[in-house]
Amino acid sequence: MVKLRASKAPVPKSEGPGAPRSRVPNQKSGKGVRKGVVVRDTNETQISIVLTVEGKGVYKVSTGIRFFDHMLELFTRHGAFDLELTCKGDLDVDQHHTVEDVGIALGEAFDRALGDKRGILRAGYFLMPMDETLAIAAVDLSGRAAFAVDTKVKTRLVGDLQTELVTDFFEGFARGARANVHVKTMYGRSNHHKIEAIFKAFARALRVACSRDKQLGEMLPSTKGLL
Repeated sequence: MVKLRASKAPVPKSEGPGAPRSRVPNQKSGKGVRKGVVVRDTNETQISIVLTVEGKGVYKVSTGIRFFDHMLELFTRHGAFDLELTCKGDLDVDQHHTVEDVGIALGEAFDRALGDKRGILRAGYFLMPMDETLAIAAVDLSGRAAFAVDTKVKTRLVGDLQTELVTDFFEGFARGARANVHVKTMYGRSNHHKIEAIFKAFARALRVACSRDKQLGEMLPSTKGLL
């Protein structure tokens, strides 16, 4: 496990989105179970994650924000991952640090679990209906961080979650996983359903992107020679 330490100083360019970071050396994709372990310890949050890509949707999640927990739980179940995640954040200040840092750490867990990314599909998308709501998600594990989020949520809170932070979660995930992440609510009435449909669509899109492809074998899904 790696303990990451963050200061309140401006983030140097070398630590920005898409830049090289200190981490456990990437494992090879191989044919075994892929697992990512992250410990992120800052002045604002203390996060521990154990992720198994080839899981059965088993979760144990605690962030101190119950609706956020629920979203991470259904993300795990719909992605067929296994996830143990705990976060102790400065919720007395705001929810922002908790939600964003969980996104970053979870993205890093996937990045470590996937190793050199040989043989994976790399990209995936999913269109998710939830009652009157329809959401779409697309993911590319490209090695480059980019995101676009459109929830169409009109209320400040859903449950106990500050809804504007949904964007911060996906931005953080994109940075941590070095991925392109696009999620959008196409239409819907219930703000609860809009957020839930996005997380479900994202989980299923990511499941496809992480999947191994027999036709690819050990080939890297890029002409660059590096992801």
